[in-house]
Amino acid sequence: MEFAKLSSPSLKQLFVQQLQGMILSGALPVGTQLPPERILAEQMRVSRSVVNSGLAELSDQGFLEVRPRQGTFVADYRREGNLSTLIAIMQYKGGVLGHDEIRSILEVRQALEHLAADRAIFYASDEALEHLGEHVARISASSSVEQAAEAAFAFQHELALVGGNSILPLIYYSFKSPVIALWVRFCNLYGIPALVNNTKTLYNLLRARDKEGASRWIDAYLGQAINGSQQIY
Repeated sequence: MEFAKLSSPSLKQLFVQQLQGMILSGALPVGTQLPPERILAEQMRVSRSVVNSGLAELSDQGFLEVRPRQGTFVADYRREGNLSTLIAIMQYKGGVLGHDEIRSILEVRQALEHLAADRAIFYASDEALEHLGEHVARISASSSVEQAAEAAFAFQHELALVGGNSILPLIYYSFKSPVIALWVRFCNLYGIPALVNNTKTLYNLLRARDKEGASRWIDAYLGQAINGSQQIY
């Protein structure tokens, strides 16, 4: 058996991660002006090239705004952010999320799942919908909550793919780490059979191409996770 080589984050990655954390935690509020690159490099004991490339990456992610002849400022990432911003937020604190983030993810997932289900019902072939059943079987056969969560994500990702929208699977994948963590929490609280029931019920409605039934079920089981008897806060 061969083992992969271990590698540590580069200084640039550490620089970016530290500033991301300070911005997301509120330690660096929106509108804060950062010190000049030379000062940042001295204080953080890295080269100016590390600071320069790190600031450029944070700007691309929507966390910083570089104003010519004025300086670098913390941007309002909720207004200026993009998919890279979303991925950074998902990875913040290793994917450990607070109540507000959990609720927000579930609400966004609810909207995306309606779109994924609608497109699958209208555009997916019978064979593609049948294939989704393999993922349901994997959830049922899982020997751990981690395996069940991975299989549940595979079902949702495949559902996004079979509808034919090229962007939707990418959005789903950007949520992979925190969504799997939430399913692990769900299974620990309510058991793998509850996850199987939720997924299998949706699967059967998709195979029947029952748009209204699938829509009601999505609202029902995700509503229970957000406000009802199966909350995962």
